[in-house]
Amino acid sequence: MRSAAKLVCLFVGSALAPGLLPAAGVSVDPETPLWEGVAPGSEGSKVVERVDPRGSGDNTNRWVTAVSRPTVTVYHPSADHSAHSAIVICPGGGYSGLSFDNEGSLVAQWLAEQGVTAAVLKYRHAPFRDPVPLGDAQRALRTVRNNAKAWDVRPDRIGVIGFSAGGHLAASASTRFDAGDPDATDPIDRRPSRPDFSILVYPVISMRAGITHGGSRANLIGADADEALTAATSCESLVAEDTPPAILIHASDDRAVKLDNPLAYYRALVAHNIDAELHLFATGGHGFGMRRLNKPVDHWRDLVQAWLVDRGMALPAE
Repeated sequence: MRSAAKLVCLFVGSALAPGLLPAAGVSVDPETPLWEGVAPGSEGSKVVERVDPRGSGDNTNRWVTAVSRPTVTVYHPSADHSAHSAIVICPGGGYSGLSFDNEGSLVAQWLAEQGVTAAVLKYRHAPFRDPVPLGDAQRALRTVRNNAKAWDVRPDRIGVIGFSAGGHLAASASTRFDAGDPDATDPIDRRPSRPDFSILVYPVISMRAGITHGGSRANLIGADADEALTAATSCESLVAEDTPPAILIHASDDRAVKLDNPLAYYRALVAHNIDAELHLFATGGHGFGMRRLNKPVDHWRDLVQAWLVDRGMALPAE
């Protein structure tokens, strides 16, 4: 069992959102690379990671770009307030950067308060292309599963949440997984990469023209990608009987990611008799994340928590 002691790690000042400390009982591990040394696919990379503050006050958000060394930062609930579950968090950013607080660290704090161990994934994006980001998400899921016992997490209660392009990454991890390599010398690589459930918030799902988010497509597979690559990265076409359950959140007035994306994934899940739930809000736009808009869309977290509680993946609100 983990101690409830608090630890704040360094990540341009802190792994937390600027000016915030962990909630009572929540501890934060130091930011940890997913691979020792150079990550596979980053050999020879010359990109230099940047972190730029955006917004002000309660809306301050760090924008991370040019990642070549993917990491996870893990938030742990207190030992006496654990649902024994875990979620890997994939921030959005159009595969050009990462909205690290609004769709990352603040999400992790909220989940840890619900008894969920939360791992914020800092994954590679442009100039890296598919399947590099997917490899980072798979490695993060394997890493959490490999540490399940030490982190007091059940290995069959490990999910993924993604926002916008991070939603595409989460959906990709849910449809392009493997059982691990039993002969691998690295014990992490022996673990399955399949998430047990997924939470997709205003997600990009398809790479098909007319549906996709153009920037995400250009950065992940190229604007001129052929039909074979487009199909191989369009998650609505990859749903199968073993795709994990999902809850999807979207706003009808989202002008960045078309409603066709979550609708296509939801329909595919239902067609395969997979547990699926879809919530649409009239207003909310794109990128609301953990920000409060004083609109009904603010309740998306309550809906997700209820969905998790119903499946034994989070603790009921006190």
